[in-house]
Amino acid sequence: MENTRNFVIISHIDHGKSTLADRFLEITGTVPKDKMRPQFLDMMELERERGITIKMQPCRMNYTLNLKPYTLNLIDTPGHVDFSYEVSRALAAVEGAILLVDATKGVQAQTLANLELAKKQNLVIIPAVNKIDLPQAKVEETKEELAKLLNISKEEVFMISAKQGKGVDQLIAALVQKVPPPKGEIGKPLRALIFDSKYDPFKGVIAYVRVVDGTISANEKIYLIQAKTEGETKEVGYFSPELKATGDLKTGEIGYIATGIKEPGKVRVGDTITKISNAKPLPGYKEPKPMVFASIYPEDPDDLELFKIALSKLKLNDASLVFEAEAKEALGRGFRCGFLGTLHAEIASERLRREFGLNLIISTPSVIYKTINKKNEEVFIYSPSDWPSPAETREIQEPWMKVEIMVPTNYLGRVSELLKNLSGTYIETKYFSLDRLLLIYEFPLREIITGFYDRLKGITQGFASMNYEILGYRPGDLVKLEILIAGEIEEFFSKIVPKKEAYLEGKKQLLKLKEVLPSQLFAVSLQAQVEGRILARETIRAKRRDVIAPLYGGDYTRKRKLLEKQKKGKKELKEKGRILIPPKVFLEMFRS
Repeated sequence: MENTRNFVIISHIDHGKSTLADRFLEITGTVPKDKMRPQFLDMMELERERGITIKMQPCRMNYTLNLKPYTLNLIDTPGHVDFSYEVSRALAAVEGAILLVDATKGVQAQTLANLELAKKQNLVIIPAVNKIDLPQAKVEETKEELAKLLNISKEEVFMISAKQGKGVDQLIAALVQKVPPPKGEIGKPLRALIFDSKYDPFKGVIAYVRVVDGTISANEKIYLIQAKTEGETKEVGYFSPELKATGDLKTGEIGYIATGIKEPGKVRVGDTITKISNAKPLPGYKEPKPMVFASIYPEDPDDLELFKIALSKLKLNDASLVFEAEAKEALGRGFRCGFLGTLHAEIASERLRREFGLNLIISTPSVIYKTINKKNEEVFIYSPSDWPSPAETREIQEPWMKVEIMVPTNYLGRVSELLKNLSGTYIETKYFSLDRLLLIYEFPLREIITGFYDRLKGITQGFASMNYEILGYRPGDLVKLEILIAGEIEEFFSKIVPKKEAYLEGKKQLLKLKEVLPSQLFAVSLQAQVEGRILARETIRAKRRDVIAPLYGGDYTRKRKLLEKQKKGKKELKEKGRILIPPKVFLEMFRS
């Protein structure tokens, strides 16, 4: 254990974590030069396409310093705020963290958030300024920012170019010297913390673990404390970064255990693996609270069982995903899924498509609301169909969040204009350097879950960055917007909206519906209402057959008779007719 070092690389998105990990792999000879490729630890095709890290990835490296051999266990982590739960789990498995900052961009919003997470775990922080080789790099300014942030001298901040390998040798040597070896007792009964997992059809669930006490070998009986489940290890090993069987894992090591358990739901992140059922469990992790929900349905209803299995297996590898069964008459059966943000929702649905071959229909993400009824009970509202009657309700609440936006001063005007249009509260401005400041606001979550981040990036040409944290629920002036088609409420199109935006949202829904709903033989009224009061109306004109086309000349009274007959027929149809909405209309509205 004295010669083991467990550490992570943390930073804002696109500051060079994966490139630095590549240099570590090269310096330690973990990956042969002929097999090396950029962003080696980004194992998923989706990560390589988007140029972002989505999943944490552990890797063991052998390194020698002053003729003394060391084992380095690195965990590469994501940088995007939607994957912060991945970062928090990785931090609980290590003793040190390299805090990486891009010299061209300086300290960003997610740099601060990840640093706070690392401090909570009492990790040794090693600061490093990356991309010093670039002509636009502000090396001294960034160095000063980092030193001030950590309350250390500028000399303690490392200067590197992960791309060129400059300064990386000194960084890895400092890591060995400054990060303490892991603690634990090899003679105690086994206790291993599960920080991630994945499914293997032959070996069952493979748990990624940090061994805190004791040892574990292949073909031993194991017990999962929270799940109260027994298993037998099929294989034990470490990450190189591919799985490499070793036969055993000891105290302080990071590796994997093939549990042999075939039911995905029985192996949970944060659980403790032991050999005896009365062992004391490890603290585990705080459960993430998804605040963004979307309904997902298989395009082919026959794929429902495959979809359910796919979600169970994806949850193993994405612990912040939650799901429960849901049925909508128009679309059949599916699942309501909870995510940490819109990028998380996008990535999860894309992984379901690619990894399990599913074609899916996904709704626009929405948030969970809460109502306090007359009995003072809290009831959560997951969809408009759960909306209570005004007579039963004392108060409606919605989730709020604290948003931190790091922005260059020359873009302040544009960002202020964007924020002015949102119903939020300004808190304060912190000046980080001469040309950058941190804006702190509080917003309802619904204001920023769709499109806000893209708009922010667009108006600042990609220079602004954002971090957020959930504050809790606050009262909101919200209403249920209902859509009526030919006088009948169509529950599927109902929405929860702020009262002041009800008219505009209703009009927008009606115009979209008018565009996609096929014409009938009679005029169809489309109405938007709130609490029984009509706010907006559109009409789909009747399909009209030219009944007088066969007549050539003749008396006009014959034509008028036919037109009157047609008019009477349409009136009767309107009174008796029922609208059958084709499934493709639901799909179009669902996607919008």
